[in-house]
Amino acid sequence: MKYEIEMKTRITDLLKIDYPIIQAGMVWVSGWKLASAVSNCGGLGLIGAGSMKPDLLREHIQKCKAATAKPFGVNIPLLRKDAEELVKTSLDEGVKIFFTSAGNPKTFTARLKENGCTVVHVVANLKYGLKAQEAGCDAVVGEGVEAGGHNGADQLTTFCLIPQLVDKLSIPVIAAGGIVDGRGMLAALSLGAEGVQIGTRFAATVESSAHENYKQEIVKSGDQDTTLAFKKIGLVRMIKNDFAIRAMKAENEGWDETHLRELLGAKRERTGIFEGDLIEGELEAGQGVGLINDIPTVKDLFGRLLNEYEQTNERIKTIVH
Repeated sequence: MKYEIEMKTRITDLLKIDYPIIQAGMVWVSGWKLASAVSNCGGLGLIGAGSMKPDLLREHIQKCKAATAKPFGVNIPLLRKDAEELVKTSLDEGVKIFFTSAGNPKTFTARLKENGCTVVHVVANLKYGLKAQEAGCDAVVGEGVEAGGHNGADQLTTFCLIPQLVDKLSIPVIAAGGIVDGRGMLAALSLGAEGVQIGTRFAATVESSAHENYKQEIVKSGDQDTTLAFKKIGLVRMIKNDFAIRAMKAENEGWDETHLRELLGAKRERTGIFEGDLIEGELEAGQGVGLINDIPTVKDLFGRLLNEYEQTNERIKTIVH
């Protein structure tokens, strides 16, 4: 689908998309329905392989190919023990766009490039941005600590991280973390980013595979309703619920890594996001939740993002003469 507004950056050229809007490949959220809907609107949809076994990933890729003729990609967290199988499955199915995260970008980049793929790596500081560029990545996502889910230990904000990446890297930068509307898009591009990756806002859409309880919790949440937890074992931003409060209390009491991992368990994300347990689940969400007030279709949201972008741009023009 084409909207009246036209946008062109190195990211739109690289990914062969109409608008520099990437939907994050979130666990338990980003299935083929969401990814294909975003791609059909002219952005880039990503299937979140982080919560999928290879056979399920194959099914989602095949369904996504049937639902859209536009480009889409797969996000693979490199810390997954079966990352090799997820990459092989994606290549076997003809995927040409890979977003990688949570690991060394050198692991698969050369192999993916040899197969004619575009590779984008998620980074949380300049050091890792430079490493991704050195590894041969085509672009990076600079993700600030405002983002939902796993975050960098340095806790750099999007507003501070993006211009530093832009100043030092030659490859294009995509901004992520706390971006939920057209105003955030324009701000990110003003900082030098050439695209935005949006997560939590797309999680609360009709096409998201997340549980309705989780979507409604995002809508209900305000500006002070997320927190950072598990600093010792892997920083996570989530909505404050009973589980999150227990996690914060445990950290304040000085629990060691072993006991914190026992508290976290193995399926908290699934329990909260996919099964809708608002008490015991890990409800990953970004700080922008306070700006999310509904659960629209992707088509409606996409049009809104672009309208907000245009309106904000026009407002800026009234300031600068």
